[in-house]
Amino acid sequence: MKPGATAKLLLVALAAAGLGVGVSIWLNGPSPLLQTELGQRALQGALSASAPKPPADVKIAERGEIVSPFSVPNLGGAAVTLPDAYTGRPVLVNIWASWCGPCVREMPELDRYAKAQGQNGTQVVGIALDEAAAVQAFLQRIPVSYPVLVDTPGPRDAGVRLGNLKGVLPYSVLLDAQGRILKQKIGPFRDGEIDAWAD
Repeated sequence: MKPGATAKLLLVALAAAGLGVGVSIWLNGPSPLLQTELGQRALQGALSASAPKPPADVKIAERGEIVSPFSVPNLGGAAVTLPDAYTGRPVLVNIWASWCGPCVREMPELDRYAKAQGQNGTQVVGIALDEAAAVQAFLQRIPVSYPVLVDTPGPRDAGVRLGNLKGVLPYSVLLDAQGRILKQKIGPFRDGEIDAWAD
């Protein structure tokens, strides 16, 4: 076989393999690797490396660090300071928006988990990167039992402060009872996934 023909054959094989991977992801969803801690860490690292640099005055929390306090308004407009408002309890913070399809699909799972936690378990907190009126209208149609805060999307929003520099939604962070980041997850939770993830 001629050297040029070998190169063409190799390119066709690589293109076919790439097409196969793309079709598999389209039909079956993202790789199971993204459902693992290792996969999430790799994805987080790749997205952070290509993200724009945040403003100098914004402290970005990293895994293993205590989150620097920041305030976000609730739906009534009162400021809630995270993580201080929930000190003493683990907190699962979920960053979402009413227009985000995967965010909406995971909300019943988040609500189920929140209800199962009781008074002393993990506190679930939703932070919508959205307009308050849109969030209120959405929650009238699809109510949840956990607190929902509203933040303005941008380089200083709650997601960025919690390590989501690219702004991919949904995005979840698990904090320990002292406000330290234990885990980060890009993408929606599947049914039943939170219980094992939050342990």
